[in-house]
Amino acid sequence: MPQTKAPIAVALDAPDVETAARWANAVTPYVSVVKVGLELFCRTGPSIVETVRGGTGVGLFLDLKLHDIPNTVAGAARSVARLKPKYLTVHAGGGAAMVRAAVEAAPDVCIAAVTVLTSLNDEALGAIGLAGPPQDAVRRLAVLAVGAGAGALVCSPQEVSLVRSEVGPDVVLITPGVRPAGADAQDQARVATPEQALRDGADLLVIGRPITGAADPGAAAARIAAALS
Repeated sequence: MPQTKAPIAVALDAPDVETAARWANAVTPYVSVVKVGLELFCRTGPSIVETVRGGTGVGLFLDLKLHDIPNTVAGAARSVARLKPKYLTVHAGGGAAMVRAAVEAAPDVCIAAVTVLTSLNDEALGAIGLAGPPQDAVRRLAVLAVGAGAGALVCSPQEVSLVRSEVGPDVVLITPGVRPAGADAQDQARVATPEQALRDGADLLVIGRPITGAADPGAAAARIAAALS
């Protein structure tokens, strides 16, 4: 077992509890975090957290992307804080008051503000009224969220260098849309390799299907982790 686990959050986008548990068990020797997303959490309920975390002590990334009025987000953040996630996501687009409400409601959790979803390109952003390149929207939302107390930001690897220069060294930068060289981008529009994302300033790489879609997820996690050491 590696002495230092790789800065990877494996996205456990599983169809059922058993598969999620099997994937988590396979990858936790090699990665520092496992990520439970909205679909799996809604399907199984809060019990999925202990199922995938087990007794390993692996970090939990609860990726619920909360987005509502501040009072509602505060209540939701307070409710899931008892599960002791390391990270909990909210949408920076909900505004500074909403982000601040989550931070204050869950003081022991690192609130990670999602800037612009990695599935969105210039055309999609324009259609929802965010004119200009994704980098501009990401920069604005990053500054807003950090000003409201967010301890982490979620941005694509293509913006991570820009965001790092805006927010400084102390904010955790989490990058989905990470694909090993040669892997299919699938539904991600703005991607980069794990090595490039780390060089550009990312702290935690979200990787799902390149690991969980492999015949041996543990071996795939080990291989990617080794390439980053």
